[in-house]
Amino acid sequence: AIDEVYKNLEIQSVIITGSGTKAFAAGADIGEFVGLTAEQGKYLAQKGQSVFMKIEKCAKPVVAAVNGFALGGGHELAMACHFRIASANAKFGQPEVNLGLIPGYGGTQRLVQLIGKGRAIELMITGNMIDANTALQYGLVNYVVPSEELLDKAKSILSVVNSKAPIAIAKCIEAANAVFDETKNGYEVEMNDFGNCFGTEDMKEGTTAFLEKRKAEFKGR
Repeated sequence: AIDEVYKNLEIQSVIITGSGTKAFAAGADIGEFVGLTAEQGKYLAQKGQSVFMKIEKCAKPVVAAVNGFALGGGHELAMACHFRIASANAKFGQPEVNLGLIPGYGGTQRLVQLIGKGRAIELMITGNMIDANTALQYGLVNYVVPSEELLDKAKSILSVVNSKAPIAIAKCIEAANAVFDETKNGYEVEMNDFGNCFGTEDMKEGTTAFLEKRKAEFKGR
């Protein structure tokens, strides 16, 4: 599905959510873990990390609308999105220690990035869940809304985002991701992306529209 988002020019942004109100995603099928070797476990993590990295690096905004439980791999999926909105009944957690495991789809890294090392380690080594308001306090989610308003909230934010310049949006995401990429200098990425925006039709349209006091019509070019 994420490959389709990359390729389809008609898609401007994405909302990932669960069906119903009970669970966003509860995580992997534990039965599949039984009998796996260390090498097979590593391969499983590699596959999961690869998919979630594609979400994180997607040039189009990907928002997690978390309804109900987001545990284990489901929580890792939510964290791979660019930001998260939670329903009031949402629960978050990494319970892998209860199985003698650790998060394997990037959870140990993204959780530290999002809520800080101390809180992240506590959440991982206790296996405890936190509720939506605690997640908001920790900075894990941007908003908490009633379940029936969850999708409307996500759509409302993305309707604003979709009216902006697509190339500039992509560059914002790229530069923000560079903060956590040890192979890149984030300031250099920002400098290059800022400069490259000057070569786009959207930048010319945006500045002209501003000076002419009209709404810009961006084309993504």
